[in-house]
Amino acid sequence: MNREEAERQARIDFGGYERYKQECRENAGAHFLETFLQDVRYGVRVLLKAPGFTAIVVLTLALGIGASTAMFSVVQGVMLAPLPYPHPNRLVLIWQSNPHAPHVSLSLPDFRDWQRNARSFEALSGLRWYQFNLTSPGNPEHVDGYELPSGFFKMLGVQPALGREFSPEEDQPGGAPVAMISAQEWSTRYGRSADVLGKSITLNGGTYTIIGVLPSTFHLASPVDVFIPLAQGDPMFNDRRYPGVLGVGRLKPGVSIAQAQAEMTSVQQNLDRLYPETDQGLGVDVLPLKSAIVGDISVTLLLMLGAVAAVLLIACANVANLLLARSATRFREFTVRSALGATRSRIVRQLLTESILLSVAGGLVGLVFAKMGTKAVLAMLAGDLNRTENVTLNITVLLFALGISVAVGILFGLAPAFKSIGSDLNRTLKQAGRGTTNGHHRTQNVLVIGQMALSLVLLAGATLLFRTIHDLWKTDPGFTPQNVLTFRIGSSPSSTETNAQIRGAHQNLIQRIRSIPGVEKADATVVIPLNQVNNFAPFWVGTEESSPVAEAPRLLLYWTGPDYLETMKIPLLQGRYFSEQDGTNSEHVIVVDSVLADKYFHGKNPIGESITVNLCGPARIIGVVGHIRHSGLGDPSALSQVQAYAPLAQFPENGVRMLYPGLAFIVRTPLDEASIVPQIEAAVSGRSGGQPIYDVHTMREIIADSMTPQSFPMVLLSIFAAFALLLASLGTYSVISYSTVQRTPEIGIRMALGAVRRNVFQLVLRQGINLAIIGVVIGGLAALAMARLLSSFSHLLYGVRAWDPLTLGGVSLLLLCASLLACYIPARRATRTDPMIALRHE
Repeated sequence: MNREEAERQARIDFGGYERYKQECRENAGAHFLETFLQDVRYGVRVLLKAPGFTAIVVLTLALGIGASTAMFSVVQGVMLAPLPYPHPNRLVLIWQSNPHAPHVSLSLPDFRDWQRNARSFEALSGLRWYQFNLTSPGNPEHVDGYELPSGFFKMLGVQPALGREFSPEEDQPGGAPVAMISAQEWSTRYGRSADVLGKSITLNGGTYTIIGVLPSTFHLASPVDVFIPLAQGDPMFNDRRYPGVLGVGRLKPGVSIAQAQAEMTSVQQNLDRLYPETDQGLGVDVLPLKSAIVGDISVTLLLMLGAVAAVLLIACANVANLLLARSATRFREFTVRSALGATRSRIVRQLLTESILLSVAGGLVGLVFAKMGTKAVLAMLAGDLNRTENVTLNITVLLFALGISVAVGILFGLAPAFKSIGSDLNRTLKQAGRGTTNGHHRTQNVLVIGQMALSLVLLAGATLLFRTIHDLWKTDPGFTPQNVLTFRIGSSPSSTETNAQIRGAHQNLIQRIRSIPGVEKADATVVIPLNQVNNFAPFWVGTEESSPVAEAPRLLLYWTGPDYLETMKIPLLQGRYFSEQDGTNSEHVIVVDSVLADKYFHGKNPIGESITVNLCGPARIIGVVGHIRHSGLGDPSALSQVQAYAPLAQFPENGVRMLYPGLAFIVRTPLDEASIVPQIEAAVSGRSGGQPIYDVHTMREIIADSMTPQSFPMVLLSIFAAFALLLASLGTYSVISYSTVQRTPEIGIRMALGAVRRNVFQLVLRQGINLAIIGVVIGGLAALAMARLLSSFSHLLYGVRAWDPLTLGGVSLLLLCASLLACYIPARRATRTDPMIALRHE
């Protein structure tokens, strides 16, 4: 054979070898697929033969997987999903800061200076939240809106669904009155008509022309319906002393937040030097826009996600216990299959296939629970959670549910699978008739202990939050909330009305409300306690502004009518409250609270002294009232927050048209909301038609809403803890019950040798209690460790420490009692064992 023939033969041989390898791979793949389908078919038949067992396992897993998927869908939609704009990571929110607050809005002139001097931004824009009374066309309606500069939507990367956004010429004082509306407003008020552009809309008494409609996908934070040019707002906002604008910007490619922060700090420092009276002491804080929108709720959501993961682990442990008990009864089957040639890996694969089938079935049912659970969570957090439009069972959530189902199936299937690996076939075949499997007992005991420990951690967390809510309700807010109703009226002052006419019309309205039968007291205020709206103002002791505005201390200022104090039942400690005589042309007066009097007058009688409030001028102190908790019942800063009250009649003239339409009304009445609101509506319509009443709440509802940061996790943790306690109890019952059956011959021998029923009862009971005690000890240590590690959640607690011994002791006792109850039935059953039957069985 010459060289060429040898090379040709080598190529033929090599090609045959390659074809042989390809055939082997194809045969191996086909064999694997065939055996996999066999495992699936056999697993389905086995599970269908035990419908009760299968239903219990699937339901247990469905609850665990469903709860996990529901919480993940909320976390994914609120925290993980990117903002629906191009390059969302380059969008930032820019605040000013002062020595008293890290995040405050800025004035319109400062914002314009930012725009002119900042170079780190591809575009720098802003917004100011505003409320509008929409009176035509259609029914009167109170709507939220934004005042926006031109180019805002271009900066975000949002294209209007119809029309255009504001031009630079329109974003000027005296510019053409134009407006944009949301897709929701377009749909409800205009029926999605394409000829909406050019229509007129009346907002706060002014007529605007609609030039654009936003797409339905546009969401920034809370829903808003109307947008007008920023520069066309009230002229008072052209003063550097009036804040209200939030900066929103898009960073240039390659510019980091830290670089933008450094540049904006330099820009603001230059403003501090140019305008020391208003800007000295101000700083800047640049934050990712998404984190600013999500807010503090992310901490609570992560806590709930961790809690539901613990419930899922408990469910897995419970199912693993059930599978261990069931696999013990199948040892003869496994042994026979091994004797017939089945490898141990094939048996393990069969067990894992069955467990994955159970978990996938549990996952499918869990998706139904997840959909219901997601709706429940969103309902509980209505108004307190941004970006809810992203919370759906989307592809990411479905992949999470699938992945967690498979992972859970492998997790709880490992215990019986590993037990089958470690068994001796000959010994197992001999003992299969008696079913003694001591190794299973040890594994099951460990799982029960783990369930107990996790349950104690969840129970402790739920109990701490329950005690927090209980203590908050017992906290004195400083006023009497019972029988108090609050609401707002969408009154829009006409452009022809003077300030005196607006004040007079408001006073007439108050008198009409006071004349309603059943109304004891009624008045108006700018802010309502505990509803998350503040009115902080810089102030100085004396009649002069003795320091720059940014460095001056802040007080919480209530502009109210003369009957406000009696309506809220706030105690008057010294002097008097203002009256109808304290009007526009009289001496400016003010009433301070006890905290301000003690802090700034050091025990001296403050009556007759003066303080100067920014933008309002000096006022003489005429009274001292009790301190109220405004920011929150459990807020530590609420105790040191200084407060003052000023007459509405003396509010600065340049702000009357802006302030009065947004006033809140307070009514004290023993009548319920359903009977008094129609009478109030009749009194309002008597003034002039088309004035909607909105934000109707009782003071008790406002207090309850202020507890949402604690009540929401308390409710969910209570549900999770109750489920965990039930699963842990069932796990204890199943282990003790199965162990008792396995120990029937031993119990028979004990009773034949003279053991009384009480001894047998204590023997079984002791086994369960020992497991519970170990679980409680481990859980208590874990709870203490978690309390120290998760210090960021301590703000949720009030009046109780995270490692409170009373709470840990109480939940430990509850777990021990639940374990006793779970062990009672197996123990009673063991005392009825007939020694002769047990020995004959042995």
